[in-house]
Amino acid sequence: MMWAERYRYIVVEGPIGVGKTSLTKKLADTLQADTLLEGADANPFLPKFYQDMERYALSTQLFFLFQRVEQVRAMKQGDLFNTATVSDFILDKDPLFARMTLSDEEFHLYQQIYAHLRPQTTNPDLVIYLQAPVEVLYERVRRRGLNYERPISTDYLEKLVESYSRYFYQYEASPLLIVNSENLNFVDDEQDYELLLSRIQNMRSGREFFSRGE
Repeated sequence: MMWAERYRYIVVEGPIGVGKTSLTKKLADTLQADTLLEGADANPFLPKFYQDMERYALSTQLFFLFQRVEQVRAMKQGDLFNTATVSDFILDKDPLFARMTLSDEEFHLYQQIYAHLRPQTTNPDLVIYLQAPVEVLYERVRRRGLNYERPISTDYLEKLVESYSRYFYQYEASPLLIVNSENLNFVDDEQDYELLLSRIQNMRSGREFFSRGE
């Protein structure tokens, strides 16, 4: 990969069901890179959150915050950028979920904890932001059949998609490739995956877009 040395730290981001973890693993395999992955299954509050978001939002959010901070710190101590790394989350995005799910009082508490815990991180060399319509995300979540995700509603997904859109509309910390993944299957279709790799190779500006047909 001609661009592999240019992008030593890549983040794949996007809302639930968009395929960010699958693409992260495939890119890491292609680049022979390390992975830094969200451990959603390890969060004991997440199933309860999807059942009762108001009650369990703070505990869910704080667990994820502590978990992600520790992951980033551990990788930094091991020289995160000595080898290429592909991650399916960016720590600076964490407040996005907090603002969406917490009450004002809880969010104020969360901000204080976040400011205290947040380690100094290096900006990614490239962020790949995957997008898809709400109905597509909903179908993908249903298809993978995780019991604790069954209560997820289209209303929640709409709010999540909107929050991501606002966040990345203002994002300028790293080169950003915005990908409409509705009609692209990077895991099972090698042609789609090669198209993405080619698009990364040919990036020339700090914010570019990619969808089927470009």
